[in-house]
Amino acid sequence: MVGSMSEIAFPVFDAHVDSIQRALDLGHDLGVEGSGHLDLVRGKRGSLAAVVMTAWVDPRFIGAEEGGAAGRARRLIGALQKLVESHPDQVGLVRNGNELDRIRGEGRIGAIAALEGAHSLGDSLEELDRFHGLGVRVVTLCWNNHLSWVRSCQPVTSEGIPEGLSDLGRDMVRRMNQLGIVVDVSHAAEQSMLDAMRVSTRPIIASHSGCAALNDHPRNMSDRAMRAMADAGGVLCVVFCTAFLSQDAREEEGAVRQTEGYKALEGANETDLNELQTSMIQERCGVFPMQYVVDHVMHAVEVMGVECVGLGSDFDGIQRTPTGLSDASCYGNLADALLEAGLSRSDVEKVFFGNMERVFRQVTGV
Repeated sequence: MVGSMSEIAFPVFDAHVDSIQRALDLGHDLGVEGSGHLDLVRGKRGSLAAVVMTAWVDPRFIGAEEGGAAGRARRLIGALQKLVESHPDQVGLVRNGNELDRIRGEGRIGAIAALEGAHSLGDSLEELDRFHGLGVRVVTLCWNNHLSWVRSCQPVTSEGIPEGLSDLGRDMVRRMNQLGIVVDVSHAAEQSMLDAMRVSTRPIIASHSGCAALNDHPRNMSDRAMRAMADAGGVLCVVFCTAFLSQDAREEEGAVRQTEGYKALEGANETDLNELQTSMIQERCGVFPMQYVVDHVMHAVEVMGVECVGLGSDFDGIQRTPTGLSDASCYGNLADALLEAGLSRSDVEKVFFGNMERVFRQVTGV
């Protein structure tokens, strides 16, 4: 199924996509319709109004040449800035609520710069300030690697990792509050999440996670953590990643990754290789019903309340998409499914846009 089928064009605030890597590493112009999951043309067709474009940095860049992880993050943000400069009629960089209002009013998509994995900060509050100056307004505290000040959701194999946030970790959260940067706890361990909620004076988000009660994956949130996030006014943005939504999907995809054909794939760089791997996973795995996304949204609504649930597709960061959600033109299919599942139009508007807009405005100001 291609394109939005909904009769109602609900505006979309997607809290997490990885598409900017395609621009930097593959030279893709995201201002024209092309490959991958997201570009501005398909986003506009799917009523995308605001999108958090992440600078995900592989931990292998830590200590590497060309400025290490921070240098890689700056190059990714530079690619986002180039996209905005090349297509000013389609997109604008958003740093606060007023800019979001203006860009939406002009019929453009609001792009929000983000860091995925604070190893790009090098344990430095000053580096955080510098990235804020570049327009970053969302920071995911960690990726799947632990830092000296925050534990990720992955098992600990070395000493010196805190149970949640260390003193520096709490200082990082406080500084993000002061700067007006949204704190994102996807990828974090549950204790890290809870510590961040206790320290932060502003609502926080999980930008692309699912519900552990439906699939006990390390990347998903427990009902306990979800309730704490809701109590603090935060938002869980439900991901489209099939492995997070279903254990069966995780096992099916894992089996493909063990095949000789998958292991033999080679690309010009890691992003190119990921595109080849994505094609193989999508082709060799069976149909994955969109109902799983609906189920996770509805569970989050039941646990947290409809005011605390959003969407974080992880487009171009996932290797398999649910049926009906193949790319950024298709959000409307999910709107239809949620309406059929019992949400009102007002509820869908909150999940699709209003809840993330509220948090973004509360944190970044006007």
